[in-house]
Amino acid sequence: MRIHRRRKRGVEAKKPLVQDYPTNKAIRVDEMRVITEEGEDLGVLRRAEALSTATEREKDLVLVSPQANPPVAKLMDYGHFRYQKEKEARKNKAKSRQTEVKAVRLSVRIGKHDMDVRVRQALEFLKRGDKVKGEIVLRGRERAFVDLGKERLQEFANILRDEHAIELNLEQPITLVGNRLTILFGMK
Repeated sequence: MRIHRRRKRGVEAKKPLVQDYPTNKAIRVDEMRVITEEGEDLGVLRRAEALSTATEREKDLVLVSPQANPPVAKLMDYGHFRYQKEKEARKNKAKSRQTEVKAVRLSVRIGKHDMDVRVRQALEFLKRGDKVKGEIVLRGRERAFVDLGKERLQEFANILRDEHAIELNLEQPITLVGNRLTILFGMK
């Protein structure tokens, strides 16, 4: 059996940043309200009249609101319009950052220095805007002392809240699932 080495598997086509607007002859509406780039209303025109007006003014006819009654088309430079929309979409995409949930693993028998290190890690995550999930995995005989694990997680949250003066938003209280205790919080 021959292996296709040139075919890239799992690569999907990029989705365009902005939607495509029907332009010029791709518009399939019989009548539309036509507006100029400056906002002047030319009235409700038939498709042929609107296209001839667009060619006279050396502009593109772009259907900007197909759901309106009657649909709204605008006389504009489509290339420039699309460029501005893509630029705006890229800017918005760059600004939006998804928050991640960062896990900080503790133990029932954690020492003071180790707790300080975990607190420092959690502070960095919270300052970046991420959420912090404190977790303790109970092993062996530790499963009999669930309350000790809950105390450690509460101590972890209290150190962050009190000693570092951070306002925490408790998103999930201390819960026990199987042999794992977890708490989830973020910044207010």
